[in-house]
Amino acid sequence: MITLKGMTWDHPRGFDPMIATSNEFNILNSGNVSINWDKRSLQAFADRPIEEMTSEYDLIVIDYPHVGEVAAKNLLAQFDIPSYDGKLSKLKSESVGRSFESYRVDDHQWALPIDAATQVAAYRKDLIGSLPKNWNDLIDLAKQSKVLWPLKPVHAMSSFYSIYNNIGKTFNPLNRNFVLKDQSIKTLKMIKSIADLLPKQCFSMDPIDTAESMSENNHEVYCPYLYGFSNYSRQSFKANILFYTNVLDLSGKGPAGTHLGGTGIAVSSQSKHKNYAMDYAYWIASSECQKKTYYENGGQPGNAIAWEDQKINNETNNFFSNTRQTLEDAWVRPKHNGYMNFQDEGGNIINEYLQNSGDEEKIYEKLKSEYKQSFKDE
Repeated sequence: MITLKGMTWDHPRGFDPMIATSNEFNILNSGNVSINWDKRSLQAFADRPIEEMTSEYDLIVIDYPHVGEVAAKNLLAQFDIPSYDGKLSKLKSESVGRSFESYRVDDHQWALPIDAATQVAAYRKDLIGSLPKNWNDLIDLAKQSKVLWPLKPVHAMSSFYSIYNNIGKTFNPLNRNFVLKDQSIKTLKMIKSIADLLPKQCFSMDPIDTAESMSENNHEVYCPYLYGFSNYSRQSFKANILFYTNVLDLSGKGPAGTHLGGTGIAVSSQSKHKNYAMDYAYWIASSECQKKTYYENGGQPGNAIAWEDQKINNETNNFFSNTRQTLEDAWVRPKHNGYMNFQDEGGNIINEYLQNSGDEEKIYEKLKSEYKQSFKDE
């Protein structure tokens, strides 16, 4: 019996499909391959260095900004090897939006997309008459105490990017001078105009907290930016169904430029059973697994064939078809070695500003300085 260990994140979307697919993979391998999964919180998923896990786990579910560190330190196995060329090309062609390329650095593929997500909007269809069409509509709704928005530091950073990219020039992650000053200040002021009207708990909430609250309570009816969770659009997952849709078009660009999220499956370079781990990773990312076992056990597929499946859309109140445009036009955030520290520091700076006010020009200069500093190991 071959035994592998895996690490994923603690939510039915992150954990349950890994258990189900591992059981099926074991059956497909005549009962000779067992995969045992551990899980960590969503915050730990974003924070814990991959380096701390590669000696303990064969399989690791990762967030793509880690790949810069991965490439620099050779922590993970590369998926682009000749024996898998055909499968890799197929997965690339079936990727939703830029999910596949987000795990590519230094001309190597460090993970395979198994979960696709970006910041989208969410609402309670049973409680809202019409959705906001512009920023002024959003302000009016917030004044009625009907808006919830997860602005925990890392998600405040995500929302900053999503709005910045939509109102003007898209941020080029390779530009070490960071974002444009005037556009950045405008973005900060826009978020602040809503933040001043939000419940205080928003500043410590993540997308799961927000989806839980909106689906269980009848207070807030709309969220403008949060990572989509198709689980909450499924019948009987929670007390009430949460509907998801494209984000606001703030400048005529459509719902473009949102902060791409999702997860990928990676294999430790230290694994003693790389072949089995690779086989599992390729299989769980395949359309065959994604639209059946993976989705049916709470997963949010990263494969376009699953996103286009009519049965899946029917069962999720069209979560996938209703947010597809935002995902296709989503923006890939920086992934250089050193970026993760900036994500933490930048998020703290924006979160503190939203709670306590401050000079937007000084906030911009702090962000710019921290971003330049993040390249020190390059």
